[in-house]
Amino acid sequence: MKKKSNIYMLCFFFVFVSVVGYSQKAPPPPAPPPNPGLPINGGILYLLVSGIFYGVYELKKKK
Repeated sequence: MKKKSNIYMLCFFFVFVSVVGYSQKAPPPPAPPPNPGLPINGGILYLLVSGIFYGVYELKKKK
């Protein structure tokens, strides 16, 4: 008797999880990638400024 009830409960939970999992909506599609023609963000400015400072530091260090 115990074994039959365990099998019935297992079947019930399997069907329940299958129905609940099937009824959920699919995730939205991913956003399209940005266009390659977009302007560069502000990070390039920091790179250029730090390069200039490093170059001046190296020039002064050699003297």
